[in-house]
Amino acid sequence: MKYPRLLTSSFLISFLFSCLVSLGQNSKRLSNPSFKIIGYYPLQATYKTDTSGKLNLQIPFEKLTHINLWFINPDSLGNFTQDFSGVSSFVDEAHSKQVKVLFSIGGGSRHLQYRHLLATPNRSLLIQKLVSLTLIYQLDGIDVDLEGDDIDENYEPFIVDLAVALRKHNKLITAAIAIYYKDQLTDKALAQYDFVNIMSYDRTGPWSPDKPGPHSTYAHAEEDLSYFGKTRGIAKEKMTLGVPFYGYGYGEGMTAISMNYSEIQSSFSGSDTKDEWKMPDGRTIYYNGRNTIKRKTKLAKQKASGIMIWQLPGDATGTNSLLDVIFQTAY
Repeated sequence: MKYPRLLTSSFLISFLFSCLVSLGQNSKRLSNPSFKIIGYYPLQATYKTDTSGKLNLQIPFEKLTHINLWFINPDSLGNFTQDFSGVSSFVDEAHSKQVKVLFSIGGGSRHLQYRHLLATPNRSLLIQKLVSLTLIYQLDGIDVDLEGDDIDENYEPFIVDLAVALRKHNKLITAAIAIYYKDQLTDKALAQYDFVNIMSYDRTGPWSPDKPGPHSTYAHAEEDLSYFGKTRGIAKEKMTLGVPFYGYGYGEGMTAISMNYSEIQSSFSGSDTKDEWKMPDGRTIYYNGRNTIKRKTKLAKQKASGIMIWQLPGDATGTNSLLDVIFQTAY
C-alpha cells in the first residue's frame, strides 16, 4: 500500500508545481496587459481530442493574450461550411486563462469569392454572418487577413461596415497587414481597426526562387514599424510586430522549401541561435532564431504594443521555444 501513496503524492506535488508555475506566468503577463502576444492557430486543431474524447489542447495560454483561429472563409455563396464543433470548448479554455479568441478570414492565397461577397449587394449579409458566428461561439472579434488582389475597391467599405457591426456587440476588429500591400490600404480602412498586426516577413519566399535570402530581418521589422507608425500615422498602441515561426530554404538549381522553426531546430543542432543554416543537401535556410526574436520583441516594446506570431504550431518545445523568448522578454 505504501507505493501507491508515494506515486499519488509525487503526482500531486508535480501537479501543484505546474499549477503554481502557470499561475505565476498568468500573473506576470497580466501585470502588463497593454503588451499583446498574439498567436495564429489552425481552426481544425480546436476539435482534436484524445482517446477518451477529451479536447487535446497543447497551447501555452498563459503566455498569450490573443489567439486568431485561421481561417473561416465563406464559399462562393457566402456560406461558412467549416467544422466549428471544437470552437466552444476551445474558447471556454482560452477565456478561463484571460485569452481573447478571434476568427480570422482571408489568408495569403487568393480568394476569388470575396470579389463579389464584399460588393454592395452582398456585403451586409456577409457581415451579418460574421457577427453571428462571433456571438454563437462567444468569440471576441474578427481578424481580417485579406491580402494581395483581395484588397480591392470593396475592401474599405467592407471594413467600415464590419467595424460598426462588431462594435455594436463590443467585439474587436483587427487586421494582418504588410508593407508590400501599402498602396492598397487606405487610411480610412486602417483607422477602423482596434489594432493591426504587421506581417514583417515574407519579403521573399519559394514563390521567388530567383531571390533567395532572408525574408524577415531585424532591419525589415524596423522599416515596417517606421512606415506604418510614422508615414501612416498608426499609434504604437495600435500596432503589433509580426514574426515568423518558420523559414525558407534555397539552393542553386533546387526547389525552394519551407520548414517550421521546430523542424529546423530539431534537425540542426545549434540552429536555434542562428538566422540561417547551411543544410546537408546544399540549401541554405533563412529564419529567425532565438536571438533575433528577442531583439524584435524589445523593438516591439519600444515601437509597438505587442508581437504577433505566424504560427503557434511552428514553435519548438523546451528551452528552444521562441514563444518563451517572447514571453520572458516582454514581461
